[in-house]
Amino acid sequence: MTTPPPVPLCDVTARYRLLKPQIDAAVLGVLASGQAILGPEVLAFEQEAAAFCGARFAVGCGSGTDALVLALHALGVGPGDEVIVPPFTFFATAGAVCRLGATPVFADIDPLTFNLDPTQIEARVTRKTKAVVPVHLYGQCCDMDAVRRVADRHGLVVVEDAAQSFGSEYRGRRCGTLGAAAAISFYPTKNLGAMGDAGLVTTDDPEVDRKLRALRVHGSETRYYHKYVGYNMRLDAVHAAVLRVFLPHVPAWLAGREAAAGRYDHLIEAADLHGFLRRPTALPDRRHTFNQYVVRVPAPHRDALVKHLKDNAVGVEVYYPLCLHQQECFRHLGHRAGDFPASEEAAAAVLALPIFPEITESQQARVVDVIGAYLAKALRRAA
Repeated sequence: MTTPPPVPLCDVTARYRLLKPQIDAAVLGVLASGQAILGPEVLAFEQEAAAFCGARFAVGCGSGTDALVLALHALGVGPGDEVIVPPFTFFATAGAVCRLGATPVFADIDPLTFNLDPTQIEARVTRKTKAVVPVHLYGQCCDMDAVRRVADRHGLVVVEDAAQSFGSEYRGRRCGTLGAAAAISFYPTKNLGAMGDAGLVTTDDPEVDRKLRALRVHGSETRYYHKYVGYNMRLDAVHAAVLRVFLPHVPAWLAGREAAAGRYDHLIEAADLHGFLRRPTALPDRRHTFNQYVVRVPAPHRDALVKHLKDNAVGVEVYYPLCLHQQECFRHLGHRAGDFPASEEAAAAVLALPIFPEITESQQARVVDVIGAYLAKALRRAA
């Protein structure tokens, strides 16, 4: 019997196979120019990415984490401040706050979307609160109108964590334009991915743009003259050149992700697995771009299903198995199990299935078949 080919969680080589001549030419062009850091390729990409998002300005940097640090710093977050963040997200959301000497204050998520629940923010606001960071998790925007209403009442700045949601929309507007600034990641698996780490900050504020550009080069507006204590957080020209090749293809790639999500919905329903797998909810006023296709699995089965998928060469990941308030480095904040029930329930149940623009229906059918085999076996054992 022939062993079915593996199904990767995300095939990051597909873009290179598709666009190899253009990518090779772009990289060689940078090498020939001798301009490896910042320079015309970075500036051109910043302008093109800003136009794509609908923002006035975009500032390239070394990673999505860099983007969060730069955005928060440029907007005045520093020692003694508090910043409200969800506890169910990638570590960098809270880590960037700590890097600036501020304190992350957690507010629970909406269990339907996994995003920060705006109704949970108000109770977390104190006189020290400076900002709120809504995360557009998995490719779906947070309820930004509700977040901004709370922020405006209390004079808080809003920084979008758009690391997973490039191209996602909220009520007709693309993320990157829904707060005072937005942090975007171009990690290779993202909707728009570089060939390594890269990031971007978008903003409509010219003063924030000016400060971002200084902060990413050690706080210098004029070389060797330092207005701020900044960072070395520049975007390499090679990454910018490759991102420029990829950017025009993003609409088609997003459509591919959405189509794949629709196929999963249909395949799960057809296999009568909808009672076992709780499919993601895409709200009608948003464009969910499915950077991840995340289902919920009954908690007693989640880890066993992960092992079963891996044993059958099907890519799988848990984003995220432990909430931030439960991480060792945040124990000093004094939280206990049960403080953020929606986040803790999500961490025990979520499972990301393979998704990328080029995934085929046969690959997806294999994923669903493997899950169906697991469930059938589990039911036999329970009988």
